[in-house]
Amino acid sequence: MKRTIAIVAGGDSSEHGVSMKSAEGIYSFIDQDKYTLYIVELTKARWEAILSDGSRAQVDKNDFSFMDHGQKIIPDFAYITIHGTPGENGILQGYFELLGIPYSTCDVLVSALTFSKFTLNQYLKGFGVRVAESMLVNKRHGISDEDVIAKIGLPCFIKPNASGSSFGVTKVKTKEQILPALEAAFKESDDVMIEAFMDGIELANGCYKTKKNEVVFPITEVVSQNEFFDYNAKYKGEVTEITPARLSPELTSRVQQLTSAIYDILGCKGIVRVDYIITEGEKINMLEINTTPGMTATSFIPQQVRAAGLDIKDVMTDIIEDHFN
Repeated sequence: MKRTIAIVAGGDSSEHGVSMKSAEGIYSFIDQDKYTLYIVELTKARWEAILSDGSRAQVDKNDFSFMDHGQKIIPDFAYITIHGTPGENGILQGYFELLGIPYSTCDVLVSALTFSKFTLNQYLKGFGVRVAESMLVNKRHGISDEDVIAKIGLPCFIKPNASGSSFGVTKVKTKEQILPALEAAFKESDDVMIEAFMDGIELANGCYKTKKNEVVFPITEVVSQNEFFDYNAKYKGEVTEITPARLSPELTSRVQQLTSAIYDILGCKGIVRVDYIITEGEKINMLEINTTPGMTATSFIPQQVRAAGLDIKDVMTDIIEDHFN
């Protein structure tokens, strides 16, 4: 009998639309000969399962069930692809833990930790991981442009501490740009991270581990046509993505070993993507970790799966079945 998989997408952040595109990608990646698939769209206002005929059924939050033409469906597994709240920050993970429904991502603690960029960076610094100099500012307290320049310097990045897809991120070069950048970031998150600029090669490296397999994918080199890897670069093609990255074998190995080590330090589950900047002297600096990375056909992870010579259907099956074996 086929297991039923709910691909959980949507959420309440600016990344809702990106999440729905990832859900379509995952729907195409999972082996439908082995699994019955539904996309479930979540927002604060509504939880709906999208049925095969395009109609929608309301999801009962008491047990995550819904009706499909007279049949009650309770998914066996939740593949979470919400970028942002509540699927990337541990909230939804806690819900599925309470119901006893296995899910694809890191657990509650790791999801919450990685969702706060500043907290994650400070935590991993204790394990010797290099990160940019940064500071955290809360909306209620604010900060002056003079303090930003004194503590972090220019240029710098001002970004929401808990957000993704480069929404609300600004590369700041002048004093006059600081306050508008803060305002833009505060629209996405109550806490804003101000991070020193690092000049170098930007990389992305995916990884997943199950009882059967430990896989660190080939690395992607990101060459943006813009000031940085912003929304237009990510989703409108204003970027060149090179997989595998143009790195020496030695540096490639170092980056992949660090990705694997970070995965283990945090106790990650499912597919994660770690982003880096390589600065002068081949210093590897971690930027952030994505525990629900984009999964459209052109996203980094599917690119890296192909470059590794793997079939993404096999990768999806490995992740799902790991929870039942």
